[in-house]
Amino acid sequence: MSDAPLTLMPSSVADTAPPRSPVSAPDAMQATDRASWFARLEDITEDSGYFQTVGAKHWALFIDESPTLLVSFETLDQARARPGQMPLAHGVAHARGWSHLCLISDGETWYRDPAVYAYFDRLVDDAFFEDFDRVVFYGAGPAGYAAAAFSVTAPGSTVLLVNPVATLNPAQAGWDSRHKPARRLDFTSRYGYAPDMIDGTDKVFVIHDPTVPAMAMHAALFHAAHVVTLRARHIGDRLEWALIHMGVLDGLIDAAAEGRLNATLFAQAWRKRRDFAPYLRSLLDQAQSAQRPGHEAKICRSVTRRLRAPRFRRRLAELTALSTQ
Repeated sequence: MSDAPLTLMPSSVADTAPPRSPVSAPDAMQATDRASWFARLEDITEDSGYFQTVGAKHWALFIDESPTLLVSFETLDQARARPGQMPLAHGVAHARGWSHLCLISDGETWYRDPAVYAYFDRLVDDAFFEDFDRVVFYGAGPAGYAAAAFSVTAPGSTVLLVNPVATLNPAQAGWDSRHKPARRLDFTSRYGYAPDMIDGTDKVFVIHDPTVPAMAMHAALFHAAHVVTLRARHIGDRLEWALIHMGVLDGLIDAAAEGRLNATLFAQAWRKRRDFAPYLRSLLDQAQSAQRPGHEAKICRSVTRRLRAPRFRRRLAELTALSTQ
């Protein structure tokens, strides 16, 4: 693998269109219903992989291309809404010629299903992961929980998590009032407590927003010596979305696979937020809500010095006029 530095896509306060992941020819077809979408995935995987049902609410998509394997988790609706109607990680893997295994769920199941446990058990029994030189588990939010929980099946793997959840067991995470319907699921049986499942992995990278108490507390539960905590402030549950739209998520996954990801490289990628309009608008909105005009002015001056940002320039003029009254 190359030791080239992380490549960052250009961005500006007026340019926030998400990058389109490269897809293979069959992926360009659009399926109009679930059945035709399933049929298309079967066609895509016919020559090198498989697409199979895993219980009542899950499916496994596997494309075998190279000794590097990217394992991801996504809901059916999320995958179908993306360009090419393919899971997010498919574009990353396809562009690099990697193999890809994706567990697809029908809704936010959190993958708490005995059929999913049995599927990963079979992978272990078949020594599936031993066929790959490098294995990377990736997920965000509920998928981040799953990526950590099932990484135990591939000792020595690398794990990249975005705003992960450690558990929703009320006895261990009663302080998390989010995801209330999922709190009824069983997080105490097999593959249950995600931080315990990462013990055998190589490196675990936890990207989270420490300004959101629940996210900070979940991240703190991943506290093993081989865990690298990476902080992305003031973006909340839109963190994965922001990394995608800033054009840096693919590069972070690539760096994790090549063993190049570290705090310095992440800081370089996260610095793109300084030119990312939704992030800057969020900062300004937070300052306004907190009634901190001095902080607002500081944000506006920073943005207008670097970018053409009419909204920030107008707000700075308003704040300057108010301060002179």
